[in-house]
Amino acid sequence: MSETLQLAKALIARRSVTPEDAGCQALMIERLQAIGFHVERLRFGEVDNFWARRGDAEPLYAFAGHTDVVPSGEESNWKYPPFEPTIAGGLLYGRGAADMKGSLAAMVTACERFIAEHPDHTGSIGFLITSDEEGPAVNGTVKVVEHLEARGEKITGCLVGEPSSTAHIGDVIKNGRRGSLGGKLTVRGVQGHVAYPHLASNPIHLAAPALAELAAAQWDTGNEFFPATTFQISNINAGTGATNVIPGELSVWFNFRFSTEVTPEELQRQVEAILDRHGLDYELKWELSGLPFLTPSGELVDAAVKAVRAVTGRTPELSTAGGTSDGRFIAPTGAQVLELGPLNATIHKVDECVSVADLDLLSQMYEHILQELLLRQIRPPCR
Repeated sequence: MSETLQLAKALIARRSVTPEDAGCQALMIERLQAIGFHVERLRFGEVDNFWARRGDAEPLYAFAGHTDVVPSGEESNWKYPPFEPTIAGGLLYGRGAADMKGSLAAMVTACERFIAEHPDHTGSIGFLITSDEEGPAVNGTVKVVEHLEARGEKITGCLVGEPSSTAHIGDVIKNGRRGSLGGKLTVRGVQGHVAYPHLASNPIHLAAPALAELAAAQWDTGNEFFPATTFQISNINAGTGATNVIPGELSVWFNFRFSTEVTPEELQRQVEAILDRHGLDYELKWELSGLPFLTPSGELVDAAVKAVRAVTGRTPELSTAGGTSDGRFIAPTGAQVLELGPLNATIHKVDECVSVADLDLLSQMYEHILQELLLRQIRPPCR
């Protein structure tokens, strides 16, 4: 059993349902301190985080990830207990195996091998770890980044261990993510009896044409890195539960996943213009979860592509698809950010699992990335 597999199993065995850490970070910290990392434990609210750094020189390349996992659901639906890591058919089963305790284990063991071989590497290595990624994400990575920014500590590049792969380990590298903008729309009408509609005003009927226009609108056409911005309604609620009552109010929740071709402010103006054009009596509350970010090229992306080729012989695809990640909090500091991790086919599902072989391949990729970034010869200054 490899070091990576052993550590992954030890992490999975800790029931760290968000925002609980359940001792995962302590296990990582012990391993990192043993190879020369200085560790700061950072607790904000009920959330445990830590920042670890080895070295004090630039450039600073960091690994980022989360120890919290989503709830397992009814445990009897699992083949094996979700917090009792089990190997079967070449797969490691357990909640967090792919998202993202397998990646955390691969990061630690990659650093252990790299530092054992190259204790005097150039630059610095960092770890930014939170237990608040699967939850509200308000006391986790965003707070640690604010802490680092306040003292002028700048991350040059950050590798997030989110499960990015699709069919084969390393076949997709996420070099950006779309932004996420949510809205809660309340449309007001007048409650009444369905037999006397002239004495009421049905907010469902009033809002339907506007919602149809919003669903059919084209917000942009995307670009070479991002698909077109999408609009989706996720929840609609109205009524008292009685079949003979016209509701007095309609609630609609919706979300934009948007590209760099449009700003949140532009989307807000366009939505409000459509609602106003339909003459609705409404209230609209917005929530911006994250701006889009993109790392189209540079040392980190180049190193990751080379690492995947070296380990698997394949050339990875660069993609910005999928949901948000904590990379959205790190990229605004000016850091290069990318995501490279296991297959995402089973994340958040019953019987979440990861290939045992893939864990070791991922650890090798991370080690290759460190070699590419921190073993370069320092050139003499130009004269």
